[in-house]
Formats: sequence, C-alpha cells, structure tokens
Amino acid sequence: MNEARIALVTGANKGIGYAIAAGLGARGHRVGVGARDEARREDAVGKLRAAGVDAFGVALDVTSRSSVAEAAELVESEAGRLDVLVNNAGVPGEMGPGWDQDPTTLDLDVVRAVVETNVLGVIQVTNAMLPLLRRSASPRVVNISSSVGSLTLQADPNIDIGPVMAAYAPSKTYLNAVTVQYARRLAGTGILINAACPGLVATDFTGFHGPRTPEQGAATAIRLATLPDGGPSGSFFDDNGTIPW
Repeated sequence: MNEARIALVTGANKGIGYAIAAGLGARGHRVGVGARDEARREDAVGKLRAAGVDAFGVALDVTSRSSVAEAAELVESEAGRLDVLVNNAGVPGEMGPGWDQDPTTLDLDVVRAVVETNVLGVIQVTNAMLPLLRRSASPRVVNISSSVGSLTLQADPNIDIGPVMAAYAPSKTYLNAVTVQYARRLAGTGILINAACPGLVATDFTGFHGPRTPEQGAATAIRLATLPDGGPSGSFFDDNGTIPW
C-alpha cells in the first residue's frame, strides 16, 4: 500500500488555503492545516475530517521565527517528512478607497507588514521545512502569488490589471523573483517550486468580490503540488498556463 503524501498548507483555515487543503486531502494527502488562530484552525481541521480528509492542525504564524520552528518540529513528529508545501498565507495590507494603495502617500509600515508576511514569511517557512522536504521522494513547493505581481502585465496600458496596489502587488513581484532563485538553487534536487495565481476569488481577503470560487482558485496550486517528476520548476502559472514575469 502506498503511504499517503504529507502536505502543509499555510493560512489553511479559510478561503483559498482551505480549498487547497481540501483538494489535496481529497486526492489522498494527509494535510497539515497551518494557521495562527487556534479556534479557526481547529474548526477547519474538524470540517476537513468530517469530509474524510486526514487532517491535523499546525499552529503557525509565518512572521514568527519561533512559531515556524515549532511548526517544523510538529510536522516532523507527526509525519517525519514533508512532500508538499503550499505557501498560501498572505495579507493585502491596508487599502484606501477602491482597494487602492497610492505609492505617493503610502505608509512604509504598511509595506513592511505586507513584505514581512508575503515574502519573508515564505522564505522563513520554506527554509524551515526544507530538511523535511528533502526526505520526500517527490517534493513540491507552491507559492501562492498573483497576476498583479507580473511587471509585464502591470506595465501594459492595454491591460486592466486592477487598481494601483503599491504594497501588495510588488510583494508578489518579489515573491515571484524569490521563487525563481529557489528553483535555481534547488535544480537537480527533485524539489519543484513554482508560483501560482488563483485569480480574483471571492473570499474575505477580497471583500468577497470576484467571479471565482475558492475551489476554482485552488485548482492551479493543487496541480502544481501534484506535478509528476521532471515537471516544471521556477515558473508562474494560472489556469491557462504560464504568466509573463
């Protein structure tokens, strides 16, 4: 009998993260539900278990070094290795009217908070989990990004990429760049790492604006988390294929 693959999804207590956890669980993965809030985390674990998913809670604040270290220790004690890491936890940062972040008036503390979670948190979690990922026969890492991080799309005046978001959008550009650097460093190790855009999904993150469901938003991440050996690494995808950097 094949042993279940072990996955950890950060920010998995709701929205796209929960949908990714549910989707991987439905495909036979044992899923660690990473979340800061204990009540929401345990509620998500309970719902996943009720749906037949082998889920366990992982207390995880991606901005806290001690929390991330403790999460790695928990995954090791629970499973001994990690096959899939989905870095989903993210924050938009404080927005102005119309979901706007004006670069000319932007509070630098907002930028720092967004980068702390969306970029530094991803690096911190990934590096903490790398020893466990290296124990996997087919390790996969998926970073949840956004098409608003595409400089090509942002700079094209003929494309409506949405409002100016001078903290959030560049944080995803930074995340994309970091993803490429990991892919370069990990080339030849069997660890495949890619960035995924879920599209505009109606969750509390977006004020429930958007045409897509969390399940639709989770689809690309699930596909990248279950890539066959020899699949792409260091690329940026949505439902339709690769997104330009």
